[in-house]
Amino acid sequence: MNIALSAIDRTESATNVPVLRRFFSFPVMLASLLAMLGVLTVRQRFDDPDMWWHLKTGEVIWTTHTIPTTDLFSYTTNHHAWIPHEWLSQVLIYGAYRWGGYSGLMFWLCFFTAALLIAGYTLCSLYSGNSKVALMGALAIWLFGTVGFAVRPHMIGYLLLIIELLLLHLGHTHDRHWFLGLPLLFAIWVNCHGSFFFGFLLLGLFLFCSFFSFQIGLLLSKRWEIRCRRLLIFAFFLSAAALFLNPGGMKQVLYPLNTMFFQPINLSEIAEWKPLQWDGRGMSLLVVLVSIFLLLILRQSKLFLHEMLMLILGTWLALSHERMEFVFGILIAPTLARLLTPVWDSYDVEKDHPWPNAVLITISVLTLSLAFPNRQQLVKQVNNSNPVKAVEFIRSHHLTGHMLNSYRFGGYLIWALPEHPVFIDGRADLFEWAGVLGDFSKWATLQNDPNTLLEKYKVDFCLLERESPMVHVLRVLNGWKVIYSDDLSVIFARQAP
Repeated sequence: MNIALSAIDRTESATNVPVLRRFFSFPVMLASLLAMLGVLTVRQRFDDPDMWWHLKTGEVIWTTHTIPTTDLFSYTTNHHAWIPHEWLSQVLIYGAYRWGGYSGLMFWLCFFTAALLIAGYTLCSLYSGNSKVALMGALAIWLFGTVGFAVRPHMIGYLLLIIELLLLHLGHTHDRHWFLGLPLLFAIWVNCHGSFFFGFLLLGLFLFCSFFSFQIGLLLSKRWEIRCRRLLIFAFFLSAAALFLNPGGMKQVLYPLNTMFFQPINLSEIAEWKPLQWDGRGMSLLVVLVSIFLLLILRQSKLFLHEMLMLILGTWLALSHERMEFVFGILIAPTLARLLTPVWDSYDVEKDHPWPNAVLITISVLTLSLAFPNRQQLVKQVNNSNPVKAVEFIRSHHLTGHMLNSYRFGGYLIWALPEHPVFIDGRADLFEWAGVLGDFSKWATLQNDPNTLLEKYKVDFCLLERESPMVHVLRVLNGWKVIYSDDLSVIFARQAP
């Protein structure tokens, strides 16, 4: 990672600059604008269907002081073995709710979104040696991160991915003892989100590149100093051991592999796991790749071996699964910032303008406070995307028996209607292991007789999305009748013969 050392020598250290001048500096102003951008992006995103089952799992762990080992929320899995591998993130999510209700959850989302963007900006600034052009790297993280900004554990996982890149960069270019933070990082990460696996691959990638020194055209690699490499090897093995500090043992360590290679229905049927869509973000990915190629060719810039491998890994992940655009943005941001460094002169603290910076920081802070949604706005978002009224109907009319629910409603029902175990929810891995996901997929896409599934699981009533194709089928299916309907959902009940 010997990159632009001359640029690093021009780093924005300002040890002799007054504190207020440093506080109202250009980098701080950019960080405040990124925080504002993050909040404005997520203020209307209080609608992720998976948030609810994460929240409920966190509540179970918080109140029982134990981590579940079997499914507690569904009647179709027959208490299949299941350990929440994201338990630590789920506890933090529930802690936010316990502290501030819906507002606490929105604060959680705003905090981690802003933290991701600011940490990404810091990484790009240190890596490129230019805190101005680092903004472009942070914006790349924001753009591709819009695929996944939500109250979900991956927000913590991807923040830890950026922190790993920071530790690797600081350990190589400043003080090798930064590497000793990696084992602690992985001990936390493995209990927060499955992205730890990509992080460990990344650690191995940097270790691999540290052994080589060559230049082939524009591709460059420099062998690391021996003491630096030895400490990284030590940190690598300690980090590998730290992965086993989890409640699931080896199964939790291998869980990401199970997801990627042994859950075909999950990967083919769940939208976020499908290949990249050539929409705005998809085309932006292509533009970024072409821009990096042109910067290399036209400016004869060098591409480091680890950068090339990160670029390949990030692109493959994003092309394979739409949700991995988030990872792509993080992996390519530092390289993009470094290649763009000649485009914009480096930041000079002596030429800074603290008063305009202070004005923009103040505007950012005011915008943050004004843009944060109040409880009424959050309740409205919940009502607009979840079967709130249908749940009230089920309770008020004392519906009993087995419920079949739409996939998207499952998480909310776990949280809002715990007395009725769900048929299915966003834990697609669990339902694929139990065989339920395959049955439900065929039923929801009209691939077999709808009565087959209804009889197999002895369904008494169905809560479906109004736009579901099965709504039209159940309307004409003998023995079923609509007993409730609103703009979002429909309830069918089995009629006595």
